[in-house]
Amino acid sequence: MKIAKSSTFFLLSFLVLVILSLSACLSRSLAFNPNSDALWAFLENKICKSGQVLLVTTDTTLFFFTEQRVYTLEKINNQWKSVFEPFNAVIGKNGFAHLEEKREGDGKTPSGIFPLKMTFGYDEFIKTKMPYRQALADDLWIDDVNADDYNRWVKKDATQAKSYEKMKRDDNLYKYAIVIEYNTNPVIKGQGSAIFFHVWGGENDTTEGCVAVSEENIIKIMEWLDPQAQPLIIMGIEETTGRFP
Repeated sequence: MKIAKSSTFFLLSFLVLVILSLSACLSRSLAFNPNSDALWAFLENKICKSGQVLLVTTDTTLFFFTEQRVYTLEKINNQWKSVFEPFNAVIGKNGFAHLEEKREGDGKTPSGIFPLKMTFGYDEFIKTKMPYRQALADDLWIDDVNADDYNRWVKKDATQAKSYEKMKRDDNLYKYAIVIEYNTNPVIKGQGSAIFFHVWGGENDTTEGCVAVSEENIIKIMEWLDPQAQPLIIMGIEETTGRFP
């Protein structure tokens, strides 16, 4: 009996190692390839003059576990190259909204291609080439769908909105952040507001509709982004990002 138990134990251990190995291989094969010809063609077709892209997409493993990943892509000598190793990210608690289906309060991150034009945070100054605004105690972002200044950054004494988000939070989520220009030009009431790329609360903490990464990684991104490159973020379900070999 002892020999049989021992043999069974080693057999099971071997099978586990084989499965884990296969899982790792398949995970890599299903992961996004930032240097593929298909990606280059997609980018050339979709983003015109932009030379920097944040791509937020989903990688899947053998066991159908998924994780959100952020790829930093830059056009160098007429070719798209990966700048940093991919970053882990979190998105809305209810996943990605389908194209044009994002709604206020749905807990989903919008799918689409959006400009990145402004950064903000708690410090007076940070290391970035992007336009930067310090968030102060009286700064609000309006999410009241009935307010005239819906989806706008305003001062507290300049609005009559009944619902809003404080830009200088009591935590570090907006210590470093980038405005994702979703529903900003034009603003359509009810289709979602305050969509940012910001610091996560933790790798297992979802958002209310934003994209979030670690503080270390968002600092890298904010130092890298350059307004001259007209940076964009591409994110969402497969109909938005495609699925590249």
